[in-house]
Amino acid sequence: MNRLLTAGILLIATSTVLTAGDPPTMFEVIAHARVAKKVPFEVVDSATGTKQIQLTTVSEEFNRKVSLDPAKTAVVVCDMWDDHWCKAAAARCGELAKTADPVLKACRDKGMTIIHCPSDCMGFYKDHPARKRMLQVPKAEPPKAKELPNPPLPVDDSDGGCDDEKPAKQYRAWSRQNAAITVDEDKDYITDSGLEVYSLMASKKIGTLLVMGVHTNMCVLNRTFAIKQMVKWGQEVYLVRDLTDAMYNPKMKPMVSHQKGTELIIEFIEQNWCPTIESKALVGGK
Repeated sequence: MNRLLTAGILLIATSTVLTAGDPPTMFEVIAHARVAKKVPFEVVDSATGTKQIQLTTVSEEFNRKVSLDPAKTAVVVCDMWDDHWCKAAAARCGELAKTADPVLKACRDKGMTIIHCPSDCMGFYKDHPARKRMLQVPKAEPPKAKELPNPPLPVDDSDGGCDDEKPAKQYRAWSRQNAAITVDEDKDYITDSGLEVYSLMASKKIGTLLVMGVHTNMCVLNRTFAIKQMVKWGQEVYLVRDLTDAMYNPKMKPMVSHQKGTELIIEFIEQNWCPTIESKALVGGK
C-alpha cells in the first residue's frame, strides 16, 4: 500500500500537468493505479445472532491525468518474439505485434526512443544498425536497487502458463523479434540488457519508461530491462495495459479465463509495481 501511495505521489510530483504555455510536444495520458484498502463488513453468527465487524482488503482503482515529454520517454518492447513453444501464446503475440507496430510508429514520430528487447536474440541482430547503436552508448552505473516487497502473483503459472490443449515441452522457439514490428534502422535501439537500457536512458536524460509486450506475469515483470528492475532503479515506469498478454492456463488457480487471468495480473501490477496507460493515448486518442 505504501508503494502505491508513493506511486500516486510520483504521478503528481514527477509528471507535469499541461498548461497553455507548455510546448506542443507534451501530451496527456491517464495513468491507472490501485491501492489496497481495509474496509469493514458485518458478520452475523447464525447460532447466536451476535454481530461482529471484521475487516477485508479490497483493491481500489484511482486514476491521474499526467503528461509525458517524448524527448524524455522511452518505450521498451519486451520479448515479442517470432515464435514460442506455446502455440496459443505465439498466436496472441503475433496479433499483438500487428497492433503494437502503429503505436510504436506514433511514439517514434512524437520523438520517443524505441528500444526493442527480444531476449536471447542478439546474435540475429549483431550486424543491425539498431544493435550497433546501442553498443555505442556509454555505460552508466545504476543506483543501488531499492529493496521492495515482492508479493505473489494472483495466478498460478507454475505449470509454465501455456493454455494449449496439449502443451509442448518448453524449448527456445524464438530467433528474432516478430517481423510485424518495424525496427527503424536510423533511430531505434536493440538490446536484451537492463544495464544497456539504463545506460541509454541516462545518456539521453530519459526518466520515463513505457513497457509493452509479453508475458505480463513473466518477462514483462522480471526481465532486467522491464518493470521490477527499472522501478527498483528509480525510473518512472508505466505498463501499456492493452499491449500485453500473460502466460496463464485457465486450468490453474484461480481457474478463470485466460483474458481474466491477464486482467488480474495487470491489476496486480497497478497495485504493487507501477501504473498503467492505454495505447490510444499514445496515438492521439482520449
